[in-house]
Amino acid sequence: GSVRVAMSGPVRVAMRALCLAALLGALGVGGTELTVELPDSDRRCFHQELESGIKFTLDYQVISGGHYDVDCYVEDPNGKTIYQETKKQYDSFPHHTEVKGVYTFCFSNEFSTFSHKIVYFDFQVGDEPPILPDMNNRVTALTQMESACITIHEMLNSVIDSQTHYRLREAQDRSRAEELNGRVSYWSVGETLILFVVSIGQVMLLKSFFTEKRPGSGGTST
Repeated sequence: GSVRVAMSGPVRVAMRALCLAALLGALGVGGTELTVELPDSDRRCFHQELESGIKFTLDYQVISGGHYDVDCYVEDPNGKTIYQETKKQYDSFPHHTEVKGVYTFCFSNEFSTFSHKIVYFDFQVGDEPPILPDMNNRVTALTQMESACITIHEMLNSVIDSQTHYRLREAQDRSRAEELNGRVSYWSVGETLILFVVSIGQVMLLKSFFTEKRPGSGGTST
């Protein structure tokens, strides 16, 4: 009994280390997250070389500017458009590559003549690897520790997605608040100027009532 208790501590530590390493390795899926500025009447394109039979996913969302919309399209190495949307606030496009080469995805704000946009996108390449070795070829049931690792991994993915969602919402709400604050400030300045003009006009009008000249007397006495 004492030997089993002495051995359980190192084994538990080793299993925890293995589980943590598997989780960290599974989280390291290839991808790119960027937030880009998109001036009015402009277009930004990005290029990625991919092998055939690879899955990629493009997620994007307009954070600020105008009506929070943007044009987006994706082209394969042959110049064929495999995805195209106009004036979208956000969208997700998964695709499996059929040919090897450079894939191009572009964000366009050419339809807007004065609205400056900020666009967030997440470009993920490849499928997520299994968090445990030979997980897809196993014929035995998962142990309690392995099941806990999978559950923790799914919860971490959910937390990452939630953090990204709330970060984008916070940035979007901040942009709207700053825009609203600017409008309120300009309106307040305009009201102040109108108030000064009306006050000066009223003062001048009242002053004209009291400075009006009276007609002189008709004749002189002898």
